[in-house]
Amino acid sequence: MRGLYEIAVSVMPMALLWLLMWRSLHIHYAMTLLLALPAAGFLLRLFLIQHDCGHGAFFRGRRANDWVGRCIGVLTLSPYNLWRRGHATHHAGTGNLDRRGTGDVDTLTVCEFRKLGFWGQLRYRLYRNPAVMFGLGPAWLFFLRYRLPLGHMREGWRPWASAIGTNCAIALVSTGLILLVGLQAFLLIQLPITLIAASAGVWLFYVQHQFEQTHWSKDTDWAFHEAALLGSSHYALPGVLRWFTANIGMHHIHHLCSNIPFYRLSAALEARPELADINRLTVRESLRSVRLVLWDEAAGRLISFREARVSGGGRR
Repeated sequence: MRGLYEIAVSVMPMALLWLLMWRSLHIHYAMTLLLALPAAGFLLRLFLIQHDCGHGAFFRGRRANDWVGRCIGVLTLSPYNLWRRGHATHHAGTGNLDRRGTGDVDTLTVCEFRKLGFWGQLRYRLYRNPAVMFGLGPAWLFFLRYRLPLGHMREGWRPWASAIGTNCAIALVSTGLILLVGLQAFLLIQLPITLIAASAGVWLFYVQHQFEQTHWSKDTDWAFHEAALLGSSHYALPGVLRWFTANIGMHHIHHLCSNIPFYRLSAALEARPELADINRLTVRESLRSVRLVLWDEAAGRLISFREARVSGGGRR
């Protein structure tokens, strides 16, 4: 019942805002874009409900989790089964230097970066540029990469079934809305909602593990609980933002025990108050983390390109 309530208070306001955006097109597009902000917040919240479904945490039964996750995936443009598999890999190896590359933000060590040639370093610098990471990157991920799972050819038919099935459902829903309001109105409404929500989602995922005192280790030294607790942040957001982001800022607790639904994370933190100050990040502190792009194995922290260049950090 709690899960159904959380879905209702996310879907119904978003549907109402979508209708208001459509009506506002006849007044001024600035009003439409203003309404897109809270609408994107509700879409982001739905994505985080889908995230909980992927962990089997939102409902008691797996079938309910999976089908709700698949349906929400149509709205979030995320093939549920494909996304769930990559995210499970992320949880299983977060903070493991020997298991990078699936479901996480690409992070190089200082030594690895120095060994790259000019074009390799340029590519990594561009990838880590905020305009790419939080602008072009989210658009590419949700509009293109999730449509064709080309990087999953060796995994059989399941990733393709997930992607193609989601694509067909997206096409069906989009066609219905286009027939209702017209192609131009549909694009003017849905594109800003999706782009804002996608960028916010990527930012949240980024800040959950990309901060100065995060935790990385070689496979031989890696331990699940240590990596989960020390390699994940406690993003201390204001109350309204905590609600829209479904408590995902309590990410260290989520990684310790991913079967806790988001609506129980606050209670879990209250039960373990000693966890409140571990890797706690304020909004201002999180903004500084954007410049931290390389893992310095010698210092055991993330550093900037400038620090790597000036101090020679990570030279072994």
